[in-house]
Amino acid sequence: KKKTVSFSTMPNDRKINSTAACISFMLEGCELKKVRSNSRMYSRFFVLDADMRSVRWEPSKKDSEKAKIEIKSVKEVRVGKKTPVLRSNGLSDQFPDECAFSIIYGDNYESLDLVASSADVVSAWVMGLRYLVSYGKHTPEAPGTGHPSLRTSWISSVFDLADLEKSGHIPVSRAVQLIKALNPGMKTSTIELKFKELQKASERPAAEVACDLFVEAYCELCTRPEIFFLLVQFSSNKEYLGLKDLLMFLEVEQGMEGVTEEKCLEIVGKYEPSKEGREKGYLAIDGFTRYLLSADCSIFDPQHRKVCQDMAQPLSHYYISSAHSACLLEDNFWGRSDISGYISALGLGCRSIELVLWDGPEGEPVVYTSPSAASCVPFRAVVGMIDQHAFTASAYPLILCLVVRCSAPQQRLAAQCLRKTLGEKLYLEPPNPAASYLPSPEQLKGRILIKGKKLPPSCEDSEGEVSDEEEGWELARRLGQEDREAPEGGGPRRVRLSRELSELVSLCQAVPFQDFESSRRGQRYWEMCSFSEVEAGRFANECPAELVSYNKRFLSRVYPSPMRIDASNMNPQDFWKCGCQMVAMNYQTPGLMMDLNTGWFRQNGACGYVLRPAIMREEVSYFSANAKDSLPGVPAQLLHLKVISGQNLPKPKGSGAKGEVVEPYVCAEIHGIPADCAEHRTKTALQSGDNPVFDESLEFQINLPELAVLRFVVLDDDYIGDEFIAQYTIPFECLQPGYRHVPLQSLAGEPLPHATLFVHVAITDRRGGGKGHRRGLAGRRGRRVREYTSTKATGIKAIDEVFRTATQPLREATDLRENVQNALVSFKELCGLTPAANMKQCILTVAAWLLHSDSAPSVTLNLAEQYPPMEAQGPIPDLLRKVLTAYETMIQTSRTLIESADAVYGKLIQAQQAGMDFHKELHRIEAKEGLRGRKLQKALESFAWNITVLKGQADLLKHAKAEALDNLWQIHNAGQSCGIGRNGSASPEPSRLRAPLEPIPE
Repeated sequence: KKKTVSFSTMPNDRKINSTAACISFMLEGCELKKVRSNSRMYSRFFVLDADMRSVRWEPSKKDSEKAKIEIKSVKEVRVGKKTPVLRSNGLSDQFPDECAFSIIYGDNYESLDLVASSADVVSAWVMGLRYLVSYGKHTPEAPGTGHPSLRTSWISSVFDLADLEKSGHIPVSRAVQLIKALNPGMKTSTIELKFKELQKASERPAAEVACDLFVEAYCELCTRPEIFFLLVQFSSNKEYLGLKDLLMFLEVEQGMEGVTEEKCLEIVGKYEPSKEGREKGYLAIDGFTRYLLSADCSIFDPQHRKVCQDMAQPLSHYYISSAHSACLLEDNFWGRSDISGYISALGLGCRSIELVLWDGPEGEPVVYTSPSAASCVPFRAVVGMIDQHAFTASAYPLILCLVVRCSAPQQRLAAQCLRKTLGEKLYLEPPNPAASYLPSPEQLKGRILIKGKKLPPSCEDSEGEVSDEEEGWELARRLGQEDREAPEGGGPRRVRLSRELSELVSLCQAVPFQDFESSRRGQRYWEMCSFSEVEAGRFANECPAELVSYNKRFLSRVYPSPMRIDASNMNPQDFWKCGCQMVAMNYQTPGLMMDLNTGWFRQNGACGYVLRPAIMREEVSYFSANAKDSLPGVPAQLLHLKVISGQNLPKPKGSGAKGEVVEPYVCAEIHGIPADCAEHRTKTALQSGDNPVFDESLEFQINLPELAVLRFVVLDDDYIGDEFIAQYTIPFECLQPGYRHVPLQSLAGEPLPHATLFVHVAITDRRGGGKGHRRGLAGRRGRRVREYTSTKATGIKAIDEVFRTATQPLREATDLRENVQNALVSFKELCGLTPAANMKQCILTVAAWLLHSDSAPSVTLNLAEQYPPMEAQGPIPDLLRKVLTAYETMIQTSRTLIESADAVYGKLIQAQQAGMDFHKELHRIEAKEGLRGRKLQKALESFAWNITVLKGQADLLKHAKAEALDNLWQIHNAGQSCGIGRNGSASPEPSRLRAPLEPIPE
């Protein structure tokens, strides 16, 4: 059965856009399913009493006085499966999370667990109940009656400004334009239709609109129920957010640190449209919506909008944005060469472009991908353009990949042109033979490197022969342009190279690839190889570990197969996962692959360089690019993604035969190592207009976060010809937690005005860290056998003895982390929160229970102590006792972790460093032990695994301690702000609590 959660499917097509509408809906009542502790469900009719003091249900075996809950006894209203009854195995798959809610009531904190037909019904009950719990029997004012609300006053003032004649009416056309100006993405036809509906309902059709009708139309058109619901959750008075409410929202939901009331006042001043609201520090629904839609609340972490990574690592430690055939605007055969392709690529932060030089008709070299291209570009013009645009988007080095197909005389002209035009920008210094790695992007800022062939030192003539295995020959052969100098007996092709062009090559000397062992023994750090897509793909599948190891020291460039005559793109992730730095993309071809490339290189200020994951850079590390599960020493993370709604979605471009209505659904895709690749989709929002509501939760496990990319794709389920609506691609590391809008883009990566997705993002450590859960007998009993990460035997006695000393510390580290993690999850569940909730939310939830009851037991947090106990005076109900016990367990396990972490950490690092002492002597020891072939490879793999595991587990312990200290700080902070803390003057400084352990050197 299809789940319907659109807010437009309320009974009688009612749209819930105010607290008054929620109360009105509850007074009429509706059918809900009541869930019993035995997992059975019963349909009952629930209704709010006319005096608004209690909720009743019928039919019931109880007498009417017992089949009700008094509003004053309600402690909390929870959305989703947040109680033991709703989480039970027998029910969890029978209904979606967004259709469930629970009312916690009475002195014993009992729960009434309910399931609604749709999420909009849940929202109406939850909003209404939360309002009544806060305000008792004081009913919210209906729109347009009594004292006007902050919002009504503002909309009326906007109307008065537009009423130029001061007649109390404005023309419909002006009213439409006014609403469109306030909500730029809204269609004119939608606004006109709304005015016609309201005029017909009020029986006053006319060419003009009165103020009350304008206010009503604005409220119905411009209130997003999902944002109104969010405001009600955090608002103290259910109409607007005060400064303290906004501060709570930013800290608790948006994960912002160091927020002050001054910062909140700044936000109100910037986004609240009403003058009264700005003066009083109130953020009403319109200002709140504007804030959530703004760049200040973007899903993309603003820290990543500028260069934020360490740029002092060797060049081979970065992914480099690279273009193939950048000058072509169409496909590889019939495409026309045009200089604007290069300008576009450089403007997008591309740091490696390919120049294929051919003999020009007028004695000067020209650039195009093959002789069949419809037109060519003079090399001189291309170099002039590069000189002008090389560093407009990024200051970091640009690599020009020269593929020489022209004669020696024209090569000399090309070299002269490069020297004369680029001048000091050209990097010509010879490589330092004493160094082991390439210089860093920081050292090469503002410089242009030439990648190409170099004459051997033995050649003293003005030109000589070099081998040429670069791309391009296959294409030339298929076009009938095969070079005359192809060797008769096969083998590498030979070409003539001029000394002038050879001398321009310094740090990126192109050499043929033989095999990994030859490269390990003889390749110099300034030499680099190019691989065809097919060859690189074979290495990635057959020997990924060797390719990763090779790329630690040397640059490698992967270019598309010449069979891609339509200029389609390969998947860059297939090669990034093996550490290949330069994956050459056809920038002129939009689609999934180009989205991944563009999205990926956004994460470091779009400078064209992205630091590779540490596990790919460290000299000794174990990394399997084709891993199907979590990696040793890398903390797996869970991405909890809720796709709430879409705004102003266009219809697919190619669906001209369709009407205006789309039936969209959202696909969320994770691209990364094979273990991470996954895709989940929402249900289809039927007949939802331009603003569909999805309200669907998706979950992904991310084993290597540093290499993961999240892509949103919006598609039409009822399409003719074209289903694509929009997309947005973002690196996992750039995601901001909380409620965020996703700025949607077209297939070509251009922004779609006002088209967004509204989502909620939460990221948590995977419970249990380390390894996947095995489904054994213990799993069926509801318990999980703890698995420990261990070292592997290398077969070399002295080395194995060193690693054996780490066995106990590894177990201790896992126990310390998992004990805290399990205690945290239990505490959060008892508080009715998800594992993604933070500690501050937990304390505030417990405080809210206590404050919403006249006969509340006395529970306090003693903030005078570093590990504050939660103390109760007098008898307490069973649920609260369980919460206090879980809190105490969480505090004690955290204390054990904090006090023991340094010693265990020291043992792990000591074992790791003792192992590393053997590294330089490893090959000598292996020879002495007589290890060869498969045994030798296994010994090397086991050694790398052990080093990676020890460093990784030490890192995990370091982060766990920092998180435990942060949780203590949040407890102190929340205890002081919510009123259950005492002796609060001893609250620790966050900087003191959060002091991390020293970082482990690579």
